[in-house]
Amino acid sequence: MFKKVEWRILSRVALLFVTLSATSFLLVKEQYVYLILMLPVIAYQLVEFYKFQKKAHDELDQFVESVHYRDFSRYFDVKHAPLELQPLRKGFNEINSTFKVISKEKETQYQYLQKILELIDTGIFSYEESTGEVIWMNESIKRMLQLPYLKNITALSKRDAGLTQEILDVKPGESRIATAHIERNPLKILLSATVFQTDGKKFKLIAFQNVNEALDETESKAWQKLLSVMTHEIMNSIAPISSLADTLKNRLQESVSKLNNEAGSVDDLELGIDTIKRRSEGLLKFAETYRNLNKITTLNLKNVFIRDLFENMHRLMQPTLAQKNIDLEIILKDPDLTLQADTNLVEQVLINLVVNAIEAVKERPTPKIVLSAYISNKRKTVIKVADNGVGMPEELLDKIFIPFFSTKKHGSGIGLSLCKQIMMLHKGNMQVQSIEGEGTFFLLQFPG
Repeated sequence: MFKKVEWRILSRVALLFVTLSATSFLLVKEQYVYLILMLPVIAYQLVEFYKFQKKAHDELDQFVESVHYRDFSRYFDVKHAPLELQPLRKGFNEINSTFKVISKEKETQYQYLQKILELIDTGIFSYEESTGEVIWMNESIKRMLQLPYLKNITALSKRDAGLTQEILDVKPGESRIATAHIERNPLKILLSATVFQTDGKKFKLIAFQNVNEALDETESKAWQKLLSVMTHEIMNSIAPISSLADTLKNRLQESVSKLNNEAGSVDDLELGIDTIKRRSEGLLKFAETYRNLNKITTLNLKNVFIRDLFENMHRLMQPTLAQKNIDLEIILKDPDLTLQADTNLVEQVLINLVVNAIEAVKERPTPKIVLSAYISNKRKTVIKVADNGVGMPEELLDKIFIPFFSTKKHGSGIGLSLCKQIMMLHKGNMQVQSIEGEGTFFLLQFPG
């Protein structure tokens, strides 16, 4: 294209040179009549050459403007253009078409990338390191942190200072576990970071992966293995002691007529043997109870109406609630709400939670327990057990699902651990929120 334009310019220059040379020759020969005829020709050539250059310059300006504003839809009319500008316009159209294809490909790739980033469960956002300005964040991070919008990373510190510091501290290429506190509910997150630079600015990209369920599953399996070993060792060690204590007591009773019991030594001995036997049997029962944590491995799944679960709970717990003057409120906006579950196991979870709630509200002036169910914004079926009891300190919330841990004086620490394991078998999860002095509620989340 440019070669054609170049040749046209050279031809015009050559023609003008020939005309000027002829004019000079006529001037030397003093052929003034012919000289007068040549002057308009020279003027015409100069004007046409100027117009050509001006049109070419204007066309180039328009093309540069379209490139500058990325307006590749502009079309340069070739058919009605002057002959000398047709190659130039044709070249501009070809360049525009090429840019249009490249731009379309980039836009398509960008749209693909956007959709992929929106679909994945991993939350992603990037921010400028020097100013903290958030450049981009996907829908997953908005759902995960329950943030519809985040302008600056420092704004996050007002909601969760600990998580913000973890984000600022994580180094490029590093991964670390952090805790996000969403409405007082701790959420374990795996943070990964990378850094990139463009236009002289440095940006940090953070990936958030919810690892709560994975950690819960790993922790549950670890506890199961530990409990299996502990119960096995306890029962193997205590059973012979209990048997021996029983044998010693029988031998003592056989020999009591031959022994001198004036100082009460035989009675003391019998009491000691009884104590050993009783405590041995207590330890055996304790070990057998914890062995139940490992017995549940399969589910008998059925489509269950939640209203039926609540009706059974009300019928079962009503005598106890009436005796203690506790109000049980059931809220179910959708009577046809169902879930895939093992009825017996889910009822066991609800019984455990309601019994705990009864214990929590017994000292309150107006004790109340609320059972409710609904579909969450994540399309999960949620059963909520709430009470207006004494609540729990925040530092205990991470511990209540640990086997052996109990906030009750005579609690075994098995109930909530068993409840959580049942929920994990249902591919669901169990969460707790509590405010000391105001109450507690448990959320049972079943897959949709």
